[in-house]
Amino acid sequence: MSDMVLWTGEEIVAAVSGKADSLNWTANGVSIDSRSLEHEDLFVAIVGPVHDGHEYAAAALEKGASAVLVSHIPDDVPDGVNVVLVDDTLKALEALGMAARARVNAQIVAVTGSVGKTGTKESLLHILAAQGKTHASIGSFNNHWGVPLSLSRMPRDTEFAIFELGMNHPGELGPLSRMVRPHVALITTIEAVHLEFFDDVEAIARAKAEIFEGLTQSGSVILNGDNIYGGLLKSIAANTGISRILTFGEKSEADIKLTDFTLYPDYSDMAVTIASHDVFFRLGVPGRHSVNNILGVLGAISELGANIEQAAASLADIKSPKGRGARHMVPCPGGSYMIIDDSYNASPASMRASLKVLAGVFPDGKGRRIAVLGDMLELGDKSPDIHQSLKEDVCSADVDLLYACGPNMAQLVKAMPSTVPTHHEVSSDYLVKPLLSEVGPGDVILFKGSLGSKMRIPLDALLARKPVGQSGDQGGAN
Repeated sequence: MSDMVLWTGEEIVAAVSGKADSLNWTANGVSIDSRSLEHEDLFVAIVGPVHDGHEYAAAALEKGASAVLVSHIPDDVPDGVNVVLVDDTLKALEALGMAARARVNAQIVAVTGSVGKTGTKESLLHILAAQGKTHASIGSFNNHWGVPLSLSRMPRDTEFAIFELGMNHPGELGPLSRMVRPHVALITTIEAVHLEFFDDVEAIARAKAEIFEGLTQSGSVILNGDNIYGGLLKSIAANTGISRILTFGEKSEADIKLTDFTLYPDYSDMAVTIASHDVFFRLGVPGRHSVNNILGVLGAISELGANIEQAAASLADIKSPKGRGARHMVPCPGGSYMIIDDSYNASPASMRASLKVLAGVFPDGKGRRIAVLGDMLELGDKSPDIHQSLKEDVCSADVDLLYACGPNMAQLVKAMPSTVPTHHEVSSDYLVKPLLSEVGPGDVILFKGSLGSKMRIPLDALLARKPVGQSGDQGGAN
């Protein structure tokens, strides 16, 4: 964390081409949410599809905001406070973010992909924070307001920065990349997500390739060479004029090559070759998908000029983020049970990866493997068939009990063999009571589903051993 002032009032007003009665103030943060705003933040009143931030400007000032950035002054904002007036608050936030990008002398990496973006970003943060002053977007702030907000929060003395870029539709990723202007663009993989908004998976690949649009001159692209769309992405990058294109994977021609690995229930041991240099290390998170993702991470580390040996050594103590594979041991009568919290989001690829992780964990005593699965959303007309196709993955994971919710997961439940007991409900809150009565000592319970399936409701109930009310989070795009 930098001790320098993040923004002066004069810098903010100049960056956003705004109007203000006073410039004699500073901001040590930027916020668009009055609930999480901290003292001396600049509050930006974003007008969203549901809420208008102008309605919370006064509350932000009462909470300690140093100033508010608005397109009009709300009636309940008192006289004498610091106000920055602009025509469009979202465009002003974008301008502030680009001003933050322009003033830093940092090495910057942008991460996108159908799955694995946040885990990759967090791995990069874990590594780079030990090697220099590092800034990263928090959570899944990866969309049209999350990216400029993350940029605007970047300290002026940042040495490394990591930004996650997401999209749901074509044309969304390019503008984000042009804001970030990364030195390294990393695409984790291309899979069947958001099919509701795309003709096919190739269209998703082409939309993800928009990340190349903002790449700095002589910048690097890192691609998954094992993915079926790796060749297409490589061709698009080359046609864009990018000359530094690296691939990662198991193929012999990969620039970041996985030469050996051993999977364990809680970690993996890996051997990787980068530019003819062999690196041996332990990865502190489980799963074959984690092994794949870390190859791209190491490629980015190398291209940023950071220390590879130090990076590899630090991966032994890396942890899974909340909602993305984090594990919890919960006491219960007679012992305890394990929860695998992969509840934040889901796609067909990530659902299969999570089930493989569950298969690698062995219950204690008479414990069982229990999968609690919610609908995967935005899969279009093929959604029922895609959900039904998970049958083999559930069976291969030796799942003893399947709990599911949502209309599409009903198709999976119907397809399951009679040897696997199942329980289906229309929504996640109805799973709370049966799960609380069923789960016992030694059990391993996986929670997985799209954000809109609200799998945190039964998950939180099992964490607390008591029912909880219905709730949900807001997150970014894939």
